Amino acid sequence: MNALSECRSGCGACCIAPSISSPIPGMPQGKPAGVRCIQLTEDNACAIFGHVDRPAVCRQLRPEPEMCGANASEAMEILQRLEYQTLPS
Repeated sequence: MNALSECRSGCGACCIAPSISSPIPGMPQGKPAGVRCIQLTEDNACAIFGHVDRPAVCRQLRPEPEMCGANASEAMEILQRLEYQTLPS
């Protein structure tokens, strides 16, 4: 499938479902899976999008149909499943 042109407005699934091990401004230890990023605004936008202190993992993430699904709810389910699959055995 082709990459989506941009993130789905108001989704925020990639800022909630996965764990992020690198420091995030306001979350120096990163964030566990299922925890809302402190930088995610009420309307599910990244407050530090485009800032140099945004974690590299966030800057490098590109929306893909396989990850984003058809809507925000589907994206959350997909990302939760991917997170679970990457947990150490």
